[in-house]
Amino acid sequence: MTLRVAVIGMGPIGNRHAMLYNEDELAELVGVCDIIKERADAASERHGVPAFYDAPTMLKELAPDVVSVTTGGYENSSDHYLATIQALEAGCNVLGEKPISNEIPPAEEMVAKGKEMGVCYGVNLNHRFTPAARLAKSWVEEGKLGHLLFVNMAMWIMNPAETSPYYHIKSLHPHTVDVMRYFCGDIEAVQCFATKAPGRAIWSTAQFNFRFKNGVVGSLTGSYDIERGHPMERCEVAGTGGRFVLEDMWRELTLYPAGNLQKTVYTDPLFGGHHNFVNTFRERIHCFLQQVTDGVAPEDIDGSAADALAAQKVLAAAIESLETESVVYVK
Repeated sequence: MTLRVAVIGMGPIGNRHAMLYNEDELAELVGVCDIIKERADAASERHGVPAFYDAPTMLKELAPDVVSVTTGGYENSSDHYLATIQALEAGCNVLGEKPISNEIPPAEEMVAKGKEMGVCYGVNLNHRFTPAARLAKSWVEEGKLGHLLFVNMAMWIMNPAETSPYYHIKSLHPHTVDVMRYFCGDIEAVQCFATKAPGRAIWSTAQFNFRFKNGVVGSLTGSYDIERGHPMERCEVAGTGGRFVLEDMWRELTLYPAGNLQKTVYTDPLFGGHHNFVNTFRERIHCFLQQVTDGVAPEDIDGSAADALAAQKVLAAAIESLETESVVYVK
């Protein structure tokens, strides 16, 4: 079965989604939509499908099976709500961009609407969709790390945008928090400190401390102030049986067994490997298409909207912690 797919929001990310749908054997791209006519028209010409300038019209005329919502807005995500609700109410399976929303109440409504409609609703939490991340997850599930103890995560890129005081926390860290939750489970308590680099108006570098519901403790360091020419992401998970270190999402994963001097290393291969960031989108989009095609239950979708909402609630608690200089429990 080939799924009919449409994309709402034709900025750079929306065009990337459209390109990857056009390449995927499970999908047929049938339309693109943007409220800015010039962007919709340019995307239409680029991808060879009709352009629309409002989502309800496109949804009614095309009746797609799957819709990507790649709109922007304040803090990169305030425009996700309306298009997502419209697509869900039209009975479409939806793949949204992160953050799910820049505010928690709209995100809760979006997740609830997906559940009410009984459709699959995922979010592009693409950092978990790599061979190295999946291998690391299998090591956790197989008990190779023993009883989990701690997780340390770090991610930094240079982003000069100054859209809001908490832009860095809300926009970058849905990825890092999701990766930490992917390996270690739900987070229950947060403490956050942050600083502003010279010339910055936003909290552009932050340090988070977490306690997980299963007793794991963890830390996260994030920044929008460091150039990305060097490795930019690192996740270390440790337990009584050993630890692993995952570098740059797909590049290298190393298992250090406790009491054993022989380590196991996975390195992204020269042929058939992940190679670049675009391929994390390709892998994530294909996984969503495959799960919809296979009839996976909405609650079992990998990288679900519920996962994205859980990450955003952790970040909301971190912002409250920063404001109150206290430990905050995740609501």
